[in-house]
Amino acid sequence: MRRARTVLNRTVLALVGLLLFLGGAGLAVTSTAWASRLPTWWPQLAPHGVFLDSGDLAALRTHGWWTPTVMAASIAATVLFALWCARQLRDGSRPLVPLSTPGSALRTRALEDAVTWQAVAIDGVGACRTRVLTRNRHLDVRMRVWLRPDVTPTAVMPALTALAARTEATMPPYTLRTHVRFTARAHGSPRVR
Repeated sequence: MRRARTVLNRTVLALVGLLLFLGGAGLAVTSTAWASRLPTWWPQLAPHGVFLDSGDLAALRTHGWWTPTVMAASIAATVLFALWCARQLRDGSRPLVPLSTPGSALRTRALEDAVTWQAVAIDGVGACRTRVLTRNRHLDVRMRVWLRPDVTPTAVMPALTALAARTEATMPPYTLRTHVRFTARAHGSPRVR
């Protein structure tokens, strides 16, 4: 679902960008020295002119379909934009993860806190930040682990692997994917004042 949303967002962004580019290119081409080289069917703009002047707009309004079509298109675009914005906000909420025991659920925030607390207890880990994303029957656990000075990722990786295995064992209907990003803390250099 998240991938489909990403593809949809990028497609909409690309289409809007293409429309804005074509509109800007059309305005740039018709108002410069290139205007004489354009085909005869291309709309010609006078300097400081507009595509649709008041006379043309009044002529369009005489048609019975013009006003309802513009209103319907504006309302549809507004509703689609509002739904898209609401969808973006809704996906930011923290869902409940149903467990195998009937009637039981776990907040992803509680799972994040538990994994973070256990990761910080590992020798060599200075700090940790965890994010859990749910997708169907998959849990994506993304950990950012700050290592203490002089600790290598290979020293803490077995303990983090065991932590991921324990976490997956406690979430039976779900499969767990764990992504770990390591950051080394710099040596504290003494400062003289």
